[in-house]
Amino acid sequence: MHPSPLRIAFRTGDAVDMAVSQSGTQSGTLPALARCAHPVLGHDHDYDGLLDLVGDRRFVLIGESTHGSQEFYRERARITQRLITECGFNVVALEADWPDVARVRRYTLGRSADTSADEALSDFRRFPAWMWRNTEMVGFVEWLRDHNMSRRHEVEQVQLFGLDLYSLRASIEAVIDYLDTVDPVEARRARERYSCFDHVGAEGQAYGYALAFEGAAPCEDEVVAQLVVLRRNSAAYLGADGPHADDDLFAAEVNAMVVRNAEEYYQQMYRAETSSWNLRDRHMAATLDAITHHVDRRLGAGQPRAKVVVWEHNSHVGDARATAMGARGELTVGQLARQRYGCECLLIGLTTFDGSVTAAAAWGSRAERWRVSPALTNSHEALLHQVGLPAFWVSTSEPVVANELRTPRLERAIGVVYRPHTERQSHYFPARLADQFDVVLHLDRTSALEPLERTADWDSTEPPDTFPSGV
Repeated sequence: MHPSPLRIAFRTGDAVDMAVSQSGTQSGTLPALARCAHPVLGHDHDYDGLLDLVGDRRFVLIGESTHGSQEFYRERARITQRLITECGFNVVALEADWPDVARVRRYTLGRSADTSADEALSDFRRFPAWMWRNTEMVGFVEWLRDHNMSRRHEVEQVQLFGLDLYSLRASIEAVIDYLDTVDPVEARRARERYSCFDHVGAEGQAYGYALAFEGAAPCEDEVVAQLVVLRRNSAAYLGADGPHADDDLFAAEVNAMVVRNAEEYYQQMYRAETSSWNLRDRHMAATLDAITHHVDRRLGAGQPRAKVVVWEHNSHVGDARATAMGARGELTVGQLARQRYGCECLLIGLTTFDGSVTAAAAWGSRAERWRVSPALTNSHEALLHQVGLPAFWVSTSEPVVANELRTPRLERAIGVVYRPHTERQSHYFPARLADQFDVVLHLDRTSALEPLERTADWDSTEPPDTFPSGV
């Protein structure tokens, strides 16, 4: 079994209680959709109407239908920059591991010895490194650092955080490093507790395999105990020297929580796919809550509250209740955020019709550049393609948009593995797009994200123009 349903592919052949429309659009629908569309032309005012929709909301979750499309990263960054500079957003949270993002965060705050964004992104070594070690991220990270360095007070700076839970080993090391600084005695105890993972080198997949097939003893008691002890001693640790003691303690607590939840995730990985998916998204939603509370507390009474932009895949950002995922019992960060924060959230989905994408042929393989097949005829992407604009966004609160995009159709989702020869089964699932997202940004043709490490595989493996027929 593979490590993650999203990062491998989407199983969409499951029977679900959602009939997919097989017909085209009704007469007059496309012109009506086109009248509601806001073209994206690369101009400064492309997203004026979108910012009006954001208003005073505190959470904007921006998705992507692939993990390897350059324009998704670029437009998401453009929207985020305006949210920061014009709407007071002060947190950006990524579908990435906490320790890896922590290094980038320090760079953007001027607290590290790194001399460039490329260097600050160096901790992203684990597959799929290109998700964050790419040219678009370098540009955004440098912009964020410049923005922060222009602020007169620390409370005006934008914080960057990771939400994911795959960093078992790195988070263990981070907890111990923190305790070495504030409580060397407890650091020794932490090493003893976490030594439970030594037989697998603290590698999550190896740990899950050892539990499922080799009769290894679980480390659940040890990781829970460490989290409890860290929280119990938090008041004492807040008295530690240093200008950022509160931030350092918070980071250590989140890393201990990552270890706790990663241990459970890897236990479930070889047993129950829906359970592991839900555990991961619950963890990301809980981390989002923790970040929000921490930033609110850090800003203090009378200051602006935390306002958070989330960057994740559509299948995390969207509301699962409007998709076949929900029919299978899966939930998402977007659903949990809506349930917790209600109208304070805006969910934005990004779609594409065709182009190219950076992805791997299998989990753990090198990044390759693939041609993306045109979207299937009974998909939302095919409908949006018929609008005839290269790039545009629509609000699903518009009655015409809502009526058309509420019709169940297929929706495409490509993670970090692309399987073009099983496109329908691997990368589509039924969804009601108008209920899944508040806004849909459609970029009709997208291009492959450029990794910082361009290998021969990436440079030479784009399929020919006759793909996929080969004719």
